[in-house]
Amino acid sequence: MGPCPAVSLFTRKAKFLLLLALCLCVLAWIATLTNGPVKTEQEPTLPQVQNEGKEDAELKLEEGPEKSSVIRNQLDKPAEDKEEQEEQGTEDKATKASCPEESPLLRGEMKLSFKPTLTLGQVEGENQAVVEGQYEPADCMARQSVAILIPHRNREKHLLYLLYHLHPFLQRQQIHYGIYIIHQAGDSTFNRAKLLNVGYLEALKDYSWDCFIFHDVDLVPENDRNLYTCENQPKHLVVGRNSTGYRLRYKGYFGGVTAMTKEQFFKVNGFPNTYWGWGGEDDDLRIRVQLQGMKIVRPLPKVARYTMVFHKRDNGNEVNQDRASIFCGDCMLFVAQVFLSLCLECRNRGTGTFEKQKPNRSPVGV
Repeated sequence: MGPCPAVSLFTRKAKFLLLLALCLCVLAWIATLTNGPVKTEQEPTLPQVQNEGKEDAELKLEEGPEKSSVIRNQLDKPAEDKEEQEEQGTEDKATKASCPEESPLLRGEMKLSFKPTLTLGQVEGENQAVVEGQYEPADCMARQSVAILIPHRNREKHLLYLLYHLHPFLQRQQIHYGIYIIHQAGDSTFNRAKLLNVGYLEALKDYSWDCFIFHDVDLVPENDRNLYTCENQPKHLVVGRNSTGYRLRYKGYFGGVTAMTKEQFFKVNGFPNTYWGWGGEDDDLRIRVQLQGMKIVRPLPKVARYTMVFHKRDNGNEVNQDRASIFCGDCMLFVAQVFLSLCLECRNRGTGTFEKQKPNRSPVGV
């Protein structure tokens, strides 16, 4: 018998678990294809926005020649200024009571408006309390600090509609929030997942956020009781939308708008960077969540309702025909990384004692 008899047993178990994980990945993908997305209905009364162009992931926090206070953050400020502001904020918070668990400002279901004449100036004018893209309640200390990450390209009108509704929606929930627009410039194929990974890392340079909301630009929430906060498990906020009859698109759907804490997002190693074009990255993230032993939670269907602003399929964001093979390959790679991070090293060959190795993994994204 070798000096470390438990190694062979661990190896056999690892092989079995890898095989089991592969089977689960294949079954999950087949289930996704079988259920399929619900056929969407066009909304002719809402404006159509053409989308042409593509390219490399680039963080862009404002659109147009003038900087906007409602979508700009503090990345362009000197580090010492940010530190001074955070210190001042800490002192101010110490004198405030915590905001109530349920905000008294909530209204429930809201009437949405999509005026073609809406401008960025109007959005700014109605949100004077937003400074450098951030907002904090004036009369109480927010229970969570939340970063809203919105991937974007050639959807300026959609972005205006979302910002117009999202700012008052979040303020009534009495949370400290910052909105980040992550813009992909140029003409290469769109990569939603990579943009969200970039936004996550850049937002953390700006502030130590408790919670991250990954938000599609064309989905507008209809009920402010759909809280944009994180739970002890990853949260999926889009239970229903107008284009699917307010039903979940398919069993296991984890796209559109999701909420994860910093710890949860790091645990799954972020989004996969390998999905170019439409589809696959949200199902991949769901499998990562499940492989880490976490469960997806959702608000009540009558609350988690969204309006999807109608648009044609974007140029540069065509359906990814290779997403099935990418899904299986990425799933196996992630499983292998999990096992490597949990691999036990035989420290004392004489006694057969083991010790966990530190995980060797990137901040986000495989």
